[in-house]
Order: sequence, then C-alpha cells, then structure tokens
Amino acid sequence: MRPIAISCGEPAGIGPEIALAAWQTLRGEVPMVWIGDPRHLPQGTDWVGVADIADAATAPAFPVLERDFGPPRVPGTPDPRHAQGVIDAIKDAVSLVQSGACSALCTAPIHKQALIDGAGFAYPGHTEYLAALAGRDSVVMMLACEMLRVVPATIHIPLAQVPEQLTAATLTDTILITHAALIRDFGIPAPRLAVAGLNPHAGEGGKIGQEELDLIIPTLAALRAEGLSIAGPLSADTMFHPAARAQYDAAICMYHDQALIPIKTLDFSGGVNVTFGLPFVRTSPDHGTAFDIAGTGRADATSMIAALRMAAQMATARAQG
Repeated sequence: MRPIAISCGEPAGIGPEIALAAWQTLRGEVPMVWIGDPRHLPQGTDWVGVADIADAATAPAFPVLERDFGPPRVPGTPDPRHAQGVIDAIKDAVSLVQSGACSALCTAPIHKQALIDGAGFAYPGHTEYLAALAGRDSVVMMLACEMLRVVPATIHIPLAQVPEQLTAATLTDTILITHAALIRDFGIPAPRLAVAGLNPHAGEGGKIGQEELDLIIPTLAALRAEGLSIAGPLSADTMFHPAARAQYDAAICMYHDQALIPIKTLDFSGGVNVTFGLPFVRTSPDHGTAFDIAGTGRADATSMIAALRMAAQMATARAQG
C-alpha cells in the first residue's frame, strides 16, 4: 500500500506528538509520511528524511518529508510565522495524493486564527480549503467510530441560521454524497440511511415546526423514489440508542451538535472526521489542537490512530472498487 500523507497541522498543538505516537503504534501495518518541520517533533524523536515517498513504508525511523517553517515550536503558543508552512504542508499533501504517490490524506488539527493572522487564510477550516484545492463545490463531513457514523447537513453556522441554510438542495446533496461514499469507500452495497428531523419529535406533524412537512419529508420521498433506503424524518432523541443504531449505516442530522453530541458521547477519543465528496480520501482526528496539554506527554493518539486506519481501509476499498 502507498503511504498515507500526514499534514503536520498546528506545530504548537499536539499534532506532532500524536503523529509520532500513531506511527509507533501502526508501524508495519499502515505506511505513512509526515510533512512538516522535524524540529517541531518531540525532543529526541528518531526520524529520517524521505527523498522517495515509496521509501516511507520501510523507513527505519519516523518518515518525514522535511519542510522549514522558520521559528522553533513553543508548545501551547501558536506562532503566526508558522502559518504559511502549515498551509503549504496541506497543499503538498493533497498534491502527493492527487499524483498517486500517496494513497490518502490524514490531516492533523490546525489553528485557524494563527493561519488568518500569519497568512490571511481565507477559509472557514480544513474542509473548505481541501474542497478548493480539489475544485469541488459540495463536500460533506462525516464523523465515524465503530458504533456510529453521523453526517451533519449544516456545519459551522449559528443555530439560528440552520433553518435558512437547510434547503432541499443542501439536504439532497448531503444524502447523495453520503450514499455514494458509503458504497465506494466503506464497501456497503446498499446503504441504509436514517435522517433526523430538525424540530423536537420531528415536528410532531407540524405542531412543533413546519420544516419537516415543507422540506424534509418531500426531499426524502424524492430520494426514495430514486431507490435510496431512507428512514425518517426521525425524532433525534430516539435515534442513537443501540437498537436504533442497528437499523442504519449512517445518520444524517440537520445541524452540528445534533450529529456530534451522540458520537462524542459514545467514543470521545476514537472518533474520526472524514470528508466525503473529494476526489481522494481524507480523514482527520476528531479533536482540536489541545494547546493546554501540548508538550506535556499527555496527548492521546487514539483518534489519530483510528483516522490513519480508516484512511487505509477507505483507500483500499476505493482501489478495489
């Protein structure tokens, strides 16, 4: 298997630490190459520069595609002078995946304010930047663990804006992209989707809101007519207990917290962020930079390990498809 490209993320966060810990755990199982400044790795790290990406799989130490970010890393204190290096590492990783040198992309957490301050970063986050690099207008964020897959139809917007942003086109695109990705990247031939309502009790027949009647129900009916297996709209408060989860392969939720609260409750450390709709596989650990523990040796690499394993599985499924 070709290596997975890991973009370094925010140097002052836990990204360098969890990338190294993941390699130590997955060495011999999942080949990878880290793109960043090796001076930002934990002190005493045994690393080796990789001239040929193909050599990453057999590297005798942590394989690094070396970049010079300038100033040293100060754990817990982001430095805007690193911003362009962080952005370029993401761009370089995408190029390696698109060229076929790497099989997938796994991104370490970034700090958006540092990127804005240091390089005028013009994107809300990783996902939007990756979509721009790939030339894609519609992408979908999925959060996944062994017990649950969830997809929010709207993401990082104020709750008051959700009813306005939630359109038939948005919901249709989210469901179709998710359906196609479950087939292609997860090997599920006939995905079963469960769709949450927007309002409590899925609107209760219009007594607690009209969005289900006016928007969600007609959209789901049109998609069922195309052959998709969809349950809903369902009351979100009854969708996530074990018996309910057994009835679907992924849950489509209407807004950020409706999707993320259940998965982070079920598996806070092991969740993986996946971007659907890109022409390549991209995963990420489902947490942030954790400045408060950076450099202390307390960082938990569970989510990064899960993200790399999932990226490898998805890349294999896509190649075999």
